Amino acid sequence: MTEHFAASFVAMFESLRMAPTFARGRRDARAGHVRSLTISSSLVTAQVRGPEDPRAFRSRIAVRAFGATEWAGLEDDLAAQARYVADLLAGRLPAGIDRVFQRAGLTLLPLSLDEVAMDCTCERWPMPCIHLAATCYALADSFETDPFGAFAWRGRTRDELLGRLTQLRGTTTPDEPVPSPAASPALGDPGSFWSSGTPSTAPPPAGSRPDLLLDQLDTPPLRYGGTALAELLRPAYLALPPV
Repeated sequence: MTEHFAASFVAMFESLRMAPTFARGRRDARAGHVRSLTISSSLVTAQVRGPEDPRAFRSRIAVRAFGATEWAGLEDDLAAQARYVADLLAGRLPAGIDRVFQRAGLTLLPLSLDEVAMDCTCERWPMPCIHLAATCYALADSFETDPFGAFAWRGRTRDELLGRLTQLRGTTTPDEPVPSPAASPALGDPGSFWSSGTPSTAPPPAGSRPDLLLDQLDTPPLRYGGTALAELLRPAYLALPPV
């Protein structure tokens, strides 16, 4: 997937029909003449020194970084698909991610020369010069190694993007704890039945007599007509269906 994006990016520059310039730039990039390459929000800066150059020249390629509202919409769309988040967390550019940007009317990498601005301190004409051509190939190669460079160029660092996607996934798909049958509350201390403000709601053990609870309780100091309260309640308990 990353190779497809990188190839489309290079094809945009090769459409200028400056074959000799880009052939030389490709050779210089492959030969390691791009001494440094820095990607920041909206700007790529490279130091390029070819075999015939007296010194290194600074080449720059600029694009528009997406705004906060645009990134918020993109991140919401990406977070809605677990596979996108999983691939990005694994350091891969997900298949089909271009559709996310297309729905927002955007592209991750510029696909039109109208979207880029270029300059080089060599000041050779016409532009792009061989230093910019070498920078284009080195940049495309860097995207294959680290696809997050493309996001950084558009205004989102790797940590910012993954942090936001993780936050959105955690908010929209919480892990709900599933109660275990073994975690049901126990019957508790029978003596607390009379003193507790809220009686226990746990059911008695399966197959027990309905009046078994009365035998487990401390005899309360309540009588009616000389009969203990527990014995007065026992007929009502025995009338309950067995559990």
